[in-house]
Amino acid sequence: MILWAVRWYLMFPISYRDLELMLQDRGVNIAHTTIFRWIQAYAPELEKRIRPHLYPSDGSWRVDETYVKVKGRWTYLYRAVDSRGQTIDFMLSARRDTAAAKRFFGKALGQPHTVNSRTVTVDKNPAYPRAVAEMKAGGELWRRSRLRQIKYLNNIVEQDHRRIKRLTRPELGFGSFWTARRTLTGYEVMAMMRKGQVRRVGGRDIRAQATFVVELFDVAA
Repeated sequence: MILWAVRWYLMFPISYRDLELMLQDRGVNIAHTTIFRWIQAYAPELEKRIRPHLYPSDGSWRVDETYVKVKGRWTYLYRAVDSRGQTIDFMLSARRDTAAAKRFFGKALGQPHTVNSRTVTVDKNPAYPRAVAEMKAGGELWRRSRLRQIKYLNNIVEQDHRRIKRLTRPELGFGSFWTARRTLTGYEVMAMMRKGQVRRVGGRDIRAQATFVVELFDVAA
């Protein structure tokens, strides 16, 4: 039941109080604050367990940031998808600068399903060229990787932001940076599953997704 609640919260734009009522309808009386604690505990663990099961992404990266409100202030959610719209990686950052861009690229390159980029398509943010140049010089990024600052080619990732915006709307802003990071991790991981990025699990097969998640945690379905 915990995993059911976690999956539903991370897949659909509902509030903790809405999910509390849904659980009551199934005979489970639990406070919305408890559901919040479930999300904080299970979302990062879901990411860790799902990553090794993802199909490899391709080498055409589309990188952009979107805004997320934390304690009344805007923070930056770095996101990257490949040419097919498959999620490569994501990172919440308090700053939007060269150091943050380098951290994001380094994090993305360290994932088990990613490959070194042939092209990195970004917007006109001047931090990206500096980050790419420094990473190439340091041997962290393939030296033949090509940076493209062409806005229309990034439509695919800008449209993908809408999914995250839709899910964050019931939150009305996050209470802390770490709460935001853990919750956004869950949103992104369940989005990967619904995009069909998990091996042998259909993106529209909800029953297969539920079975896969409980098997990840060695729980009887």
